[in-house]
Amino acid sequence: MIVWLNALLAHSGPKILVTVAQVLGSGPREPGAKMLVTAQQSVDTIGGGHLEMRAIEIAREMLALPAGALAAERRLERFALGPSLGQCCGGVVHLAFERIEQDALAYFSCLNQRWRLGQDSQRFVCLDQLNAVSLGETAGTHLLGPDLTTQLVSLVDHRAACEVIQDCAGQRWLVDTCLAYKPHLMLFGAGHVGSAIVRALADLPCQVTWVDEREDLFPALLPANVRIEATDTPEALIASAPAGVSFLVLTHSHVLDQHLSEHILRRDDFSWFGLIGSQTKRVQFERRLRERGIPAQRLEQMVCPIGLPGIRGKQPAVIAVAVAAQLLQVWETIEQQQELSDALAQMSRASSRQDVLDECH
Repeated sequence: MIVWLNALLAHSGPKILVTVAQVLGSGPREPGAKMLVTAQQSVDTIGGGHLEMRAIEIAREMLALPAGALAAERRLERFALGPSLGQCCGGVVHLAFERIEQDALAYFSCLNQRWRLGQDSQRFVCLDQLNAVSLGETAGTHLLGPDLTTQLVSLVDHRAACEVIQDCAGQRWLVDTCLAYKPHLMLFGAGHVGSAIVRALADLPCQVTWVDEREDLFPALLPANVRIEATDTPEALIASAPAGVSFLVLTHSHVLDQHLSEHILRRDDFSWFGLIGSQTKRVQFERRLRERGIPAQRLEQMVCPIGLPGIRGKQPAVIAVAVAAQLLQVWETIEQQQELSDALAQMSRASSRQDVLDECH
């Protein structure tokens, strides 16, 4: 989530932050996805393809204009994802473009600090006026920038990750909800074990996408960190899941389990993949998946059986506790590795700046 932010804070020159502001229908990335564009490179992605290529072109056109003019600072562009862009998603994507100069880094430094503390934030960016940028908590508390009117705040859809609203003066505002990183689990199967795992994860710092074609199995009341996907094409959710997601497969069908496992293992960017079953099931699946072209090193990433070793109970609640603890171990290890990577990157940037200063003297 913070690839673009790390690059933004590290790059001293002017840059354009491209944000997926709204998506109507199907799009290659979700609202809130971002890409940073400088004169030399682009960092992170808004979905690739011709849409991304065109966005980079627009961003560099803005960078070529003198700073200070609205056309060089803010834009909102609409793209229909059809034949003209060579993309067949069929939806409509609105992209917001913001020029970021050195004086705006305080906002993003504050955002970065809050993210590292696990705190959610909300950016308000006026697309029709310069120097109208505010940062606050999602609860409405103001942190940086000009105060926002009560009328403007009342228009915000707090369920939306990102949106564009219009105030009473007709000015358009990008409302960008920047949620602190929380591990994302995509769980397939709404049976007894799946339901028990969802309950076990209810109060933990994670997001759960719960998938099953049998909509009637989902409970009426869901934990706040869970959203359901009742679909008969679960492989499409695997394909569109963000990098770093964790997958857990425990459906009612071995055939479906194998189908989903194959789609998951054709990806190379998930953080963890667990499959319910015995060692015998693992051996059978490994043989079948090898025959379907899944390489051995990818099969080694499949965790089956699931749950912390040593917990042998088969009751759904027992399995749920063992799996929840296993996931917490995985996620905390990833977080520690990310913190170490960020610290090393910061040291490297500091060393590079010192080298430049030494050369100047």
